[in-house]
Amino acid sequence: MVKASKGTRSKTRQIFRKSPRLRGMTPITHEFRTFEKGEKVSVVINPSVHYGLPHSRFQGKTGVVKGQQGRAFVVELRDGNKLKTVITRPEHLKKAL
Repeated sequence: MVKASKGTRSKTRQIFRKSPRLRGMTPITHEFRTFEKGEKVSVVINPSVHYGLPHSRFQGKTGVVKGQQGRAFVVELRDGNKLKTVITRPEHLKKAL
């Protein structure tokens, strides 16, 4: 047997799956979304966009925008008891309620 790969997208078949109506590329307006510093956002990974893709462990987590870095946003969120900093593009973020 061949040893299983342990890449960044391993074990994500169900996590990144889209519903049939949402398959394909998303609208281009998702790239132009802006978030203010201090705003709460949720990490909702869009698997059809590979740029600025955060690690799958952050899928569904909510954090606070700390700033902008180029076209990406710096988001601080909790991973267990630790605060982590995630740099991701707006296609993978959604305003939290």
